[in-house]
Amino acid sequence: MIRAVRVLGLDIGSVRIGVAVSDPSGTVATPLAVLDARRTLVDGDELRAIVEEQHPDLIVVGLPVTMSGEEGPQARAVREAGEALGRMLGLPVAFFDERLTTVQASAAMRAHGSGARTQRGRVDKVAAALLLQAYLDSSKKEGSDEP
Repeated sequence: MIRAVRVLGLDIGSVRIGVAVSDPSGTVATPLAVLDARRTLVDGDELRAIVEEQHPDLIVVGLPVTMSGEEGPQARAVREAGEALGRMLGLPVAFFDERLTTVQASAAMRAHGSGARTQRGRVDKVAAALLLQAYLDSSKKEGSDEP
């Protein structure tokens, strides 16, 4: 039997970090916050407070791979930042392909009437929730094949 875990999802950008969290069963992702990337990567206080409140077992970081699936300079920078945050918070980190999550988040927000100005601050946490939900769904599929 697979143990349910609470997972924190991070969409790390150069300006902002979108944060999402799963429910305690590790089934549903919810957008949570948008943090300043530079400040978070230096001191981590806001993210540490979220971790203390949410008690995640794992951090999933969206990895911006190219459309061909390769890691470029941006993916390497995100991988380094994610690993540093994991060490800072004392939590394991998993990386998950985030191709097109920001595009999907913007499209979904536009469909619900959010203009570009409104999206600017919120699209990152919606993208984090989309990537976290994709990770949770893929984890459930992988787990369902186990005896």
